Amino acid sequence: MKTVSVKEMQELDRMAIEEKGVPSIALMENAGRAVSETALSELKDIKDKKVAVFCGGGNNGGDGFVAARHLFNKGVKVNVYLISKRADLKNDSEINARLLEDVGVGICEISRPFSVDSDLIIDAMFGIGLKGEVKKPAKDIIIDLNKKSIPVISVDVPSGLDADTGKALGVSIKADVTVTMQFPKKGFYKNKGPEYVGKIIVADIGI
Repeated sequence: MKTVSVKEMQELDRMAIEEKGVPSIALMENAGRAVSETALSELKDIKDKKVAVFCGGGNNGGDGFVAARHLFNKGVKVNVYLISKRADLKNDSEINARLLEDVGVGICEISRPFSVDSDLIIDAMFGIGLKGEVKKPAKDIIIDLNKKSIPVISVDVPSGLDADTGKALGVSIKADVTVTMQFPKKGFYKNKGPEYVGKIIVADIGI
């Protein structure tokens, strides 16, 4: 299967949006829906199931907001945690945060690890654009989540994994499933990449 580098994936995104006229918010909607569908297949019987969605302040977090909305609309009990400031969200991520709140799901800002009562965790903290080592409080939160015996689905790439090299940027989520957008990333098959990504599901988001 074809793999892409971070630079190649970012260029594909740019071409789809700027040259082909695909709205960026449509790509985010497709990505989040794909993640929600994977979560539903993993949960199987969704009645009385709980999902915790950990979101960052960028587009990866926006995908998480979309996934949370679709899960909520399917009757799943969803808790959404933001490692950034709600007031700092911009563009498509801010729109999807507002849409999520409009259907009745609150977004809780967090700055430290805590006890998670959930049947599944969705990791939407950092995407392929992460540069440099993961800093606190995200670092502590990732370390804590890795200690829990709760299955994790990562959005596009496990948070903290360098999608080119397959090395952890200090720390990385160890996912059970990674729902990656359009193409697998080269780092999934290098170094520690296979240990972090788990099962890879490739989602066609319309690029």
